[in-house]
Amino acid sequence: MNAPHKIRKSDAEWREQLTPDEYVVTREKGTERAFTGRYWDHFATGIYRCIGCNTPLFASDTKFDAGCGWPSYFEALDPANVREERDTSHGMIRTEVLCNVCDAHLGHVFPDGPPPTGLRYCINSLALKFEERQ
Repeated sequence: MNAPHKIRKSDAEWREQLTPDEYVVTREKGTERAFTGRYWDHFATGIYRCIGCNTPLFASDTKFDAGCGWPSYFEALDPANVREERDTSHGMIRTEVLCNVCDAHLGHVFPDGPPPTGLRYCINSLALKFEERQ
């Protein structure tokens, strides 16, 4: 498996490209409020891409309603495009999910999802953009 080509930008470049809310989530590891994002209850057919670099991250056929208020997927489209890191912030131990191309914070992954993986990638809508497919 080849490592993806990394995209690196200055803080000023990210601030120019992203909205203030997108910047807080993707560059400062923020979290949007549950049930407020544009994709938590979105079920059209297509691909969810990274808002920072357009990398394809999740497919609509792996999306499910986890009842948590954030878009949830049971697997990444291409495991090489996402990276997991241990997150001990806020007094919790979690697994953070990042875009492996531009290092954008996407959300977290939990071991309480449906078959076939048993995973729940809980992702901020602000970290994604949707490309509809027919």
